[in-house]
Amino acid sequence: MLGYPRLIHRRIVRCTSGKKPGSKSIASSTCKMVGFGSGESLSKALADVSTELTVDSDNEGDDGDTSRLLSSGVPRHFVEGIKKTGKNVKRIERTDEENVWTISVQMFIPFLLAGFGMVAASLLLDLVQHWPVYLQIKEVYILVPALLGLKGNLEMTLASRLSTHANLGHMDTSSEQWTLIIGNLALIQCQAMVVGLLASLAAVILGWIPEAQFDVHHGLLLCASALVTASVASFLLGLVMVAVILLSRRMNINPDNVATPIAASLGDLTTLALLSWIASLLFNAIGQQSWIAPTLITCCLLATPIWGYIAARNPFTKEVLDYGWTPVISAMVISSIGGLILDYTISSYKGIAVFQLVINGVGGNLVAVQASRISTALHKEQSSGNHKQIRVCISPVSVFLAPGGHARTARVLLMMVIPGHLIFSYTISYLQAGHTSFTAIFIIVYLFAAVLQVVLLLYISQLMVVWMWTRGMDPDSSAIPYLTAAGDLLGTALLGIAFHILDAIGDGDSDVGD
Repeated sequence: MLGYPRLIHRRIVRCTSGKKPGSKSIASSTCKMVGFGSGESLSKALADVSTELTVDSDNEGDDGDTSRLLSSGVPRHFVEGIKKTGKNVKRIERTDEENVWTISVQMFIPFLLAGFGMVAASLLLDLVQHWPVYLQIKEVYILVPALLGLKGNLEMTLASRLSTHANLGHMDTSSEQWTLIIGNLALIQCQAMVVGLLASLAAVILGWIPEAQFDVHHGLLLCASALVTASVASFLLGLVMVAVILLSRRMNINPDNVATPIAASLGDLTTLALLSWIASLLFNAIGQQSWIAPTLITCCLLATPIWGYIAARNPFTKEVLDYGWTPVISAMVISSIGGLILDYTISSYKGIAVFQLVINGVGGNLVAVQASRISTALHKEQSSGNHKQIRVCISPVSVFLAPGGHARTARVLLMMVIPGHLIFSYTISYLQAGHTSFTAIFIIVYLFAAVLQVVLLLYISQLMVVWMWTRGMDPDSSAIPYLTAAGDLLGTALLGIAFHILDAIGDGDSDVGD
């Protein structure tokens, strides 16, 4: 898989028995298992298990108290080292499958926290849309979804990769943790620089096409703002993601359930705040200190090869650095199209600004959780040696209504949409933010758009993750950028359609379209 060394499922099983001489069975012997990777639906995590073993006394070894039950691919020096040191191997206790209650609690609390982070980002966008830099340089509106989508993609793929490594036991030692952390932070710095530059160039081109006018100072401002924002936000959010993953492991929480929502929520708020602040500073410097923007661009571009060199020498990130560009760049292009839609609709409906980040963020969060869980399950099944045939094309009925498995998770995620949006919407209403009043018809139309977005995203995620896996691509690095970008595009488009419908039917709300 891209970005991951292939794993071999390995176990050491040692049984200590209290066998009586000449007996044919060992009753209730305790087996200690040391494993590397296990399927979510295939085996329990490392644990002590009691079993009955029937052994032929003529074939028993002289030591009597220890029997090898399964062949192991673990190096002999590793086993002998354990015997010599007498150290106990840390055990991770987990059930075969998380129950609905566990999934719901672990997902809903981070989902709420992430949602309030998105509400804060939406309120910030509703505020900064009146700043001079947004009023004078319309291309910033195109840059917002592209850059926010970029940051969300990078941080959520980082969270998904680290979650998979954590679940596969690759973060059990401090040396492994440092190798993973340094390599992945360098990787997202390199990706952020390159894609941030491309996003700013796309914003300049898309802004130039309608009017055929180009201002070099505006172009430099967009490039410098995008690069500095991407670099600083990548570093800060990367550290937060590492802390979340490590803390989740200590608290015996599945990081797949909590890391991606937190990554998305903090990414939106942090990135939008940095972008607006940096763009405003550079806008005020135009004509007085015009050298600042070119200097910042030069420094960022010179640092990019250094980050790339560090990531290329890391075994966990080398392949992602080589092959992980297409999803991120493609997602940036898709998000830029969403930015064009936002630029068009916000000129007619000011009220859309406060809901745009919420609906996009909720959809992106939920689909990223599902994609991360499916990817982790596929990695675990591979590491356990299970190579059963996987169906790529399945019906929507199977995705949402099949018993257990990922369909159960999809139902849990879908049930979060309406309560979550109601909480976030009434929070916005309570704070008297935005330009839209909350009527019954508005809530109905808005919730329909939100539910439709998540239904489409969850179905697409099931097909895309499995298809990428069968094609030898790593879903952690490839699927999430496409899915979150699709969430941005669908959310912005459906929200624009919803406001058009509300405006067409009158709605009795004079604020819609203000």
